[in-house]
Amino acid sequence: MSSALTTIPTDLLYHGYDGTAGFTGFPNEGTWVIFAIILVPVYIMLAAWFLGKPRDTSSGLLGVGYLVGLTTSMWVGMFILTVLIGVVFYGGPPEPISSVGPP
Repeated sequence: MSSALTTIPTDLLYHGYDGTAGFTGFPNEGTWVIFAIILVPVYIMLAAWFLGKPRDTSSGLLGVGYLVGLTTSMWVGMFILTVLIGVVFYGGPPEPISSVGPP
């Protein structure tokens, strides 16, 4: 009876799909599109802060600090949500934290 109770959450939440094999993670096609094409206006804005006239280095550094803080908070938040989604719906944390597929 107790073994049946311990497998109920796994049977209800885990849908049977396996993890992806091989190298997954950061350098996929979408990453290159985002960093090479979509973020071009941000790169131009950063260059204009330090290369344009009139130059105000302190304001430029303040803007860079805001961008770094905002980007870091979004990436950390996405990482935490990815781990939670993996644990709840896929039976374990994603590949960089654990092995491929369910435990």
